[in-house]
Amino acid sequence: MQTTTYKAGKYDVIVIGAGHAGCEAGLAAARMGAKTLMLTLNLDMVAFMPCNPSIGGPAKGVVVREIDALGGEMAKNIDKTYIQMRMLNTGKGPAVQALRAQADKFQYQHEMKNTLENEPNLTLLQGMVDELIVEDGECKGVITHTGAIFRGKAVIITTGTFLRGEIILGELKYSSGPNNQQPSIKLSEHLEELGFEMERFKTGTPPRINGNTIDYSKTEIQPGDEEPRAFSYETTKFITDQLPCWLTYTNLRTHQLIDENLHRAPMFSGMVKGTGARYCPSIEDKVVRFNDKPRHQIFLEPEGRNTNEVYVQGLSTSLPEEVQHQIIATVPGLENAKMMRPGYAIEYDAIIPTQLWPTLETKKIKNLYTAGQINGTSGYEEASAQGIMAGINAARKILGKEEVILSRSDGYIGVLIDDLVTKGTNEPYRLLTSRAEYRLLLRHDNADLRLTEIGHEIGLISDERYEKYLNKKAAIEAEINRLRSVILKPNEKTQEMIINSGGSPLKDGIRASDLLKRPEMSYAQIIELTPPEQELPKEVIEQVEIQIKYEGYIEKSLQQVEKLKKLEDKKIPENIDYDAINGIATEARQKLNKVRPLSIAQASRISGVNPADISILLVYIEHGKIAKVSGE
Repeated sequence: MQTTTYKAGKYDVIVIGAGHAGCEAGLAAARMGAKTLMLTLNLDMVAFMPCNPSIGGPAKGVVVREIDALGGEMAKNIDKTYIQMRMLNTGKGPAVQALRAQADKFQYQHEMKNTLENEPNLTLLQGMVDELIVEDGECKGVITHTGAIFRGKAVIITTGTFLRGEIILGELKYSSGPNNQQPSIKLSEHLEELGFEMERFKTGTPPRINGNTIDYSKTEIQPGDEEPRAFSYETTKFITDQLPCWLTYTNLRTHQLIDENLHRAPMFSGMVKGTGARYCPSIEDKVVRFNDKPRHQIFLEPEGRNTNEVYVQGLSTSLPEEVQHQIIATVPGLENAKMMRPGYAIEYDAIIPTQLWPTLETKKIKNLYTAGQINGTSGYEEASAQGIMAGINAARKILGKEEVILSRSDGYIGVLIDDLVTKGTNEPYRLLTSRAEYRLLLRHDNADLRLTEIGHEIGLISDERYEKYLNKKAAIEAEINRLRSVILKPNEKTQEMIINSGGSPLKDGIRASDLLKRPEMSYAQIIELTPPEQELPKEVIEQVEIQIKYEGYIEKSLQQVEKLKKLEDKKIPENIDYDAINGIATEARQKLNKVRPLSIAQASRISGVNPADISILLVYIEHGKIAKVSGE
């Protein structure tokens, strides 16, 4: 029987989904002045963490800080709800250092839901969207399964892994979203009817066990950092009563059990059709691919302060439930552990992201945006990054303002979105530091220096916070200039300090900044020789030291960025007809027609478009031979 429809309201922006992408999209749009509606399948699952209860890590932690610098919520929310905080890669250079926090997953979602509920311009509503309202090639609203018609000027889809979701556990396969939630079937079918190309991806999660049944004496403790840390630049209160995680390992008996049951593993039996995440493999996949390794790391991570459930990181699996019990019992410390929830795999639909503009608006339908795992990514951080950009761009477009596109040199968010819309992805995409060609510029420590001005300009960073940012920036520049102007003479104190640090003594006077560039010298030592007029904040000192020590490398990266900007500035007219350009290879022509790059730089990053094709395209554009699309 067909549902009776009724008019339920009008909004500027409608967000479908309230996961990590949806939360950032809804908050950004609402805070920028757009009357915003957020629709979610289940209000109890807002900002839920169906997989790892953590935020951050290499590249991902930098993204969280970038979201914060733009005025997003993820960093603030994890700072209020973490149970452990650690800085990773402290023994390496600043380009790969990043924060990682273990979350109280239940408190995290409750805090985020509370934030959404108290946002004045935002309406949070439980409901399943089955259909989009599309008129004359524009998205004008949504229709829910109960028949409610919500009209909107822009719609953002952030459905995560719910589109035609199917859970797979051993020989069992059933329709479901993550954590046994209701899947979204009709919306996925509707997107196909609208002409969107879809792909099938797979992700998975490990078992959860009862922490009271773990023998921690057989594991290695992994405490949080003693030094207070935070993701958000606005956080001033730090959580000090941290909970530890614990490290243990699989062994040959574990691997033998997995080998004996591979015929029952959906990954190998043919039951799983979707492509899984390369950088988050199941334990059965790891055992097969790395069969020469005698053991694999297993991290035992508490899911919160008020639960005994422990997440078994590194043991992601979709093997049958009874096999999971046996596998757990082979791991040191888990011999008598009781499994509370089995691991499982989930398959879901995603749209092929080359169907999106860099603003995350779809090319096929105007004013329709997509963000998060629906775009083929994995991870809460990647989802949130897309969410805030989709929210910003949807709001700015309907408010008649220029949309925002972050470049690859602006941030990891720019790298993420450019990779998706330019190259696409044939597996769940995960951000890695190696994906960024300018990673020395895109550091954890300088996200505010890179993006706060953009956040303030679009209205998500307050004047008060912006003033603090300007003061910090001025203090950094002043101290760097001071150290460049101070000449340190080779007196007894200076020579003694250098020699005691393992360096070569001075033969002549040296700028304080040049002495700091020596690998054995630190800022703390330099200011013993030439103290500033007043003590500087820690975050200013950090920037002064990094910017001086890595000045040569940073300068080279900036020169590369300038070259890239020249190509980014060479815009490709929207009405260009690639079929009319002689000399371009057939594959390049097909890819250019599909992606419709906005600039020569973006065109050059498309797989299958070679330098020779770019040269022909440049000549064609520069000579003004722009062919009109037929009919124009």
